[in-house]
Amino acid sequence: MVIERRAGPVGVLGGGLAGLAAACTLAARGYEVVLFERNDWLGGKAAVLERDGFRFDMGPTILTLPTVLERIFAEAGCGLEGRLELLRLDPQWRSFFEGGGVLDLFAHPERMGAELSAFSPATGLGEAYRRFIEYSARLNRVSRDFFFWKPIESLRDMFDARSSLSLSTLRDVLALKPGRTVSDVIRRQMPEPRVAQMLDHFTQYVGSSPEQSPAVLCGIAHMQTDEGVWYPRGGTAAVPQALANLASELGVEIRLQTEVRRILTQNGRAVGIETGDGERIELAAIVANVDTVRTHEDLLEGPPARAFLRRRSYEAACSGVVLYLGLARRYEHLAHHNFVFSGDPHEEFAAIYRRGEPALDPTCYVCAPSASDPSVAPPGGEALYVLVHTPYLRPHHDWEQMFPAYRRRILDKLSQAAGMDDLESRILVEDKLTPADIHRRYGVLRGAIYGLASHGRWLGAFKPGNRSRDLAGLYFAGGSAHPGPGMPMVLMSGWIAADALDRDRIADRAEARTPCLAGRGSP
Repeated sequence: MVIERRAGPVGVLGGGLAGLAAACTLAARGYEVVLFERNDWLGGKAAVLERDGFRFDMGPTILTLPTVLERIFAEAGCGLEGRLELLRLDPQWRSFFEGGGVLDLFAHPERMGAELSAFSPATGLGEAYRRFIEYSARLNRVSRDFFFWKPIESLRDMFDARSSLSLSTLRDVLALKPGRTVSDVIRRQMPEPRVAQMLDHFTQYVGSSPEQSPAVLCGIAHMQTDEGVWYPRGGTAAVPQALANLASELGVEIRLQTEVRRILTQNGRAVGIETGDGERIELAAIVANVDTVRTHEDLLEGPPARAFLRRRSYEAACSGVVLYLGLARRYEHLAHHNFVFSGDPHEEFAAIYRRGEPALDPTCYVCAPSASDPSVAPPGGEALYVLVHTPYLRPHHDWEQMFPAYRRRILDKLSQAAGMDDLESRILVEDKLTPADIHRRYGVLRGAIYGLASHGRWLGAFKPGNRSRDLAGLYFAGGSAHPGPGMPMVLMSGWIAADALDRDRIADRAEARTPCLAGRGSP
């Protein structure tokens, strides 16, 4: 593979999914890239826990929008074949409701409409669901046309002056239902409360309350049903491994266990970094795959940091408690992905997102991957992953003290609502993450799993942009930058940050770029 090199190394701070995506994209376009990662592994939250024959994905477990990954590999003229094996899952998840009732979510709207008609006969749910997916498809199209693959951070960035004058664009803006929330829209279209609760949970991909998030996030439903839910053979950690392999092939220098102490600036520009060991490294530009707020609080100082932190109020998304349970026997009635829903979603969301306290009756996400991939556990066993969303860390939260009682609450919930009566007796291996653990392990804002919250009826979908407004040569990628959290979105953010950097460097040099690899291109 021949790469046309460009002058001056570019630094990528953080080897999470977004950092790896940015590094691969830049290297494929001919840049010398150095990736700095403070841990001894790549992938960030997409890490692995292995113990006594059990293998757990520690972070994300649901992969959607595989076309985002395909686009990143296409930068280097590569496909996914032979690099990453993806298994399509349908049903996409199984829902267990408090008080009874089990409902599978299928990808095809017609199939799902039939399931809903059988779940609640003579209520018109099947047709209501099809209408909702048609509306979601329109929102998804608007997002693709105006929101994705671009370094934006406000409504103004989405529309240029000429397009904003067109009737079709105005219709698209109105389709976003500005001022309405996800919950508003779903409950107008879906009167059955259990089904509405299931559809609400698409916004849990972004760690936010559907009662406080803008209606445009209803587009997530079509993104998932259209492109499907996938399991990477070997677990989601296979994704960063495939990206790391590509980065190495493209000549990216990867420096593990290298902490970045601060970003060096000169004359309003990012010019390098200083490591924890005091080494100063000159860089032509920087992509920070670090929480955007903590980048400005911890790695920058002076006017750029103050300007960013004054610009708006940055609210952390939710955190969570994760249980990793190695079971002697799997539960045959579980799907690969499962949601065990709370009895009262309004009270659950009020506790987590308004009062800042763990919900007394929480929704539990349960991943049971052994049916798809027997290698995750000894024969007949299960590497069970249980996630319960909690508030981001508050000063009075002492999770060392709180965890034992909350663990008991989670296990009781699974027993009562999901038929997992003898769960405790099946456990051979157990580990956990609490919000305090997540805060320490990943260096995120107040233990948030999903970066910044998407709250706000009008502008909640907008995150800090991928190009710094305060410091030339600095770019942002990851769940706390545009377009937000979730595996495909953070991968996309890495590509956007790399593309913005490349475009700016071309403009600075005022010279045409020479294509070097097949499959590379801009939207």
